[in-house]
Amino acid sequence: MNGMELFLAGVAALAVLSVMVRAKAGVRRAQAAAEIARVGTSPVSLLWRVLVTALVIVGVQWLVFTHSDNPTVRWVVLGIPALVTAYALVKALTVMQVKPSRRAGGRR
Repeated sequence: MNGMELFLAGVAALAVLSVMVRAKAGVRRAQAAAEIARVGTSPVSLLWRVLVTALVIVGVQWLVFTHSDNPTVRWVVLGIPALVTAYALVKALTVMQVKPSRRAGGRR
């Protein structure tokens, strides 16, 4: 390897390291934002979101059932919301534990 190849390899290594550091920082910011959103949501706000979403789903299902005779389309219109709802319920009812992060040096 000549000097130019070594230089380019070093620059590439620094670029990869930089991307990894930024990705880790982005993950930490996303986790912090998710925790804030989880704790800061009011039950009333969630209730309105659930009701509006349910009305949209029922409206789409009603339109498909009144204007389509294709049984495949009807199964899809009934199945997709059922899958999404099942996923959301399983995720909501699964017990998850939030552990405090450890700071550098091994102290909390």
